[in-house]
Amino acid sequence: MKALTWHGKGDIRCETVPDPAIEHGRDAIIRVSSCAICGSDLHLFDGVMPSMHHGDVLGHEAMGEVVEVGRDNQALSVGDRVVVPFTISCGECFFCRRGFFSGCERSNPNAADAKKLWGQSPAGLFGYSHLLGGYAGGQAEYLRVPYADVGPIRVPDGMPDEQALFLSDIFPTGYMAAGFCDIQPDDTIAVWGCGPVGQMAIRSAFLLGAGRVIAIDTVPERLAMAQAAGALTLDFMAEDIYDRIQELTRGRGADACIDAVGTEPETRSGLDAVIDRVKVAAFMGTDRPHVLRQAIQCCRNFGTVSIVGVYGGLLDKIPMGSAINRGLTFRMAQTPVQRYLPRLVELITSGRFDPSFVVTHQAGLDAGPDLYATFRDKADGCVKVMLRP
Repeated sequence: MKALTWHGKGDIRCETVPDPAIEHGRDAIIRVSSCAICGSDLHLFDGVMPSMHHGDVLGHEAMGEVVEVGRDNQALSVGDRVVVPFTISCGECFFCRRGFFSGCERSNPNAADAKKLWGQSPAGLFGYSHLLGGYAGGQAEYLRVPYADVGPIRVPDGMPDEQALFLSDIFPTGYMAAGFCDIQPDDTIAVWGCGPVGQMAIRSAFLLGAGRVIAIDTVPERLAMAQAAGALTLDFMAEDIYDRIQELTRGRGADACIDAVGTEPETRSGLDAVIDRVKVAAFMGTDRPHVLRQAIQCCRNFGTVSIVGVYGGLLDKIPMGSAINRGLTFRMAQTPVQRYLPRLVELITSGRFDPSFVVTHQAGLDAGPDLYATFRDKADGCVKVMLRP
């Protein structure tokens, strides 16, 4: 089959790899009808995340048709049209039983390696390094889905791929980011990053009752998309974000701040961002947390900082004195997708939310390597890439 594979920093290839096969009785194989390039995939493209191997199949946003089912899987049938959560979860362990599917204790076969870095291991993820299981991803013609009697859900009749696909990751992640803010009527929510997850967070914040959303970015197309959703937009290249948020909130700060950027902010966003980049390049640091620092400083006393941007290691110069002395709450996670799916499916089928707005580019797998670069460079108005194998 054809698949997008990783071969080093900046080197993504569309090449032929072996077809997946059933390895466990609870598995399923799907023929991928649509997949996407996620912002977190760019950390792999940029060589930021550890434990990638040459030839690894990428991608954790995928959906398609079930073509084979393991003997122990009673939940799916051949011919079912399903969307696959990016988190691989057994459904039976301590965390899965409590709805924390992305903390699954069984799905990461390389949990010992993850524990060395993080203290404990999260769930395995599709197409996202051997630290998180080494599972082949969904930017391919076929995908093996472990624990397929827990993860995939059937797509309702009439729901197009352009809507269903984003139930795999970015819609649940953006909705979770807004949900973490415990939004009250008339709250002001500040969102750093107007990429796909940021766009979902902006609309979710309004859906959950925010009075105002401040969207922060510098890419015109992304700012325009946020503005179309009703957000007040700030260009961090044109104005001081802290000063503007203070001005807009009468000196109090935003009620909650969402970091939808993570470890690779735009270097020109501040002197500390430049220093972070130098330190990472010199192997003196693992991440570049400029946005997190700014979100902490811009949040009001006893407000919430919601973190859904990806970080991988140890963060430097975080203003914990500010957070502690002002009573901030931090909430963060890899999204336990299955926890949110029933609600989000209902929002789409009822017409209250249409996540397809975010798609700007569609193509086949052959165009994938070039579109990785287009997405990373924010060229050609690219906000979200959808691929159709």
